[in-house]
Amino acid sequence: MTDTAASGRPLRILTIGHSYTVGVNRAIAREVARDPAFEVTVGAPAAFDGDLRPLRIDPEPSGSPITLRPLAAARTRFIHVFGYNGATLRRLMFEGDFDVVHAWEEPYILAGYQIARAVERTNAAFCFRTAQSLVKRYPPPFSGFERRVLRRADGWIAGGNLVYRAMLERRYPAERGRILTLAVDTERFRPLSPDERAAVRHELGLTAPIIGFVGRLTREKGLDVLMRALEMLPANTPWNALFVGSGPYERKLRAWAARRGWSDRICIKLTRHDEIQRYLGAMDVLVAPSLTTSQWKEQFGRMVIEAFACGVPVVGSDSGEIPFVIGDAGRVVPEADAAAYARTLTELLHSPDLRMELARRGLMRVRDYSVQTVAANYREYYAELARMRRSTS
Repeated sequence: MTDTAASGRPLRILTIGHSYTVGVNRAIAREVARDPAFEVTVGAPAAFDGDLRPLRIDPEPSGSPITLRPLAAARTRFIHVFGYNGATLRRLMFEGDFDVVHAWEEPYILAGYQIARAVERTNAAFCFRTAQSLVKRYPPPFSGFERRVLRRADGWIAGGNLVYRAMLERRYPAERGRILTLAVDTERFRPLSPDERAAVRHELGLTAPIIGFVGRLTREKGLDVLMRALEMLPANTPWNALFVGSGPYERKLRAWAARRGWSDRICIKLTRHDEIQRYLGAMDVLVAPSLTTSQWKEQFGRMVIEAFACGVPVVGSDSGEIPFVIGDAGRVVPEADAAAYARTLTELLHSPDLRMELARRGLMRVRDYSVQTVAANYREYYAELARMRRSTS
């Protein structure tokens, strides 16, 4: 049975972060709130400078079980120093009388520090989420932000296995840590029907089989490796390619396609996240060729679980969290090994039966990453934090 607050009322949860500016990122919070034992308030900047465009906070759909609180924020173009309006944040904490406050902000940035400071004036349990998969040391004032946040935290959430290991190496307390991953809405992300797939492919001007990529068009996402792999595919292997995303490599991709005479078989599509499902579903294979750099490694790989949910086979690198996410439901190849990608893609493109088997495994594996499964884990964690906080107060 789910624990409730001492008064018998539902547990009051505040989860706050800049990613909640986009409505689809509130799926876990909505699912948590469908349990009447929880009341969930979501705080997010009223406006935020996103990677692709300036964002205005998406409204909640009619009948949503969560309460959305838009918050004034400044310097949102600069993630390390963007901040919430302090008076508004403190008023939200005071008026909400929350049992648990969850900062969906890194502990070393100003916004995460602000939330921890505001919680200090309350009796709420406090936790934060981190997706930092590298062992880093931060200069002042960011190192001070992290220390203060960690000191107040009753718990911390790692976005994946490597994140958890990295934080233990940085001496985060293991007994307060929990791995809780991102999730995919399996009602929104689903396999397309044959007619739907045909319609999307016609719209894009591509024919099957389609090799797909979803993400930022940057070097660390492995696009140089993928281009080399496509060049290595045997001449008798049919393929088209769909790149969904934007970034500095867009011009390089277009120039490369033109040089190879492939402009008619390669499509680059910029789209909103809530529209990605139809393009993912039109793919025959998704490639996630991320590369580890000195400053970054793949922290999770949301595109992998979204492809699973769409019934699309996945080939990914062994960078960061990707192999943990893929498990035995796809193919993992050494990062930067273009020849290995070419061999794996050739095998898959010539074997519809193998693609079907991997798609089946992906649909099974994605159950572990569904919004329903991950939200149930969050409910358990929030209730545990509230119990711990009450026992020590």
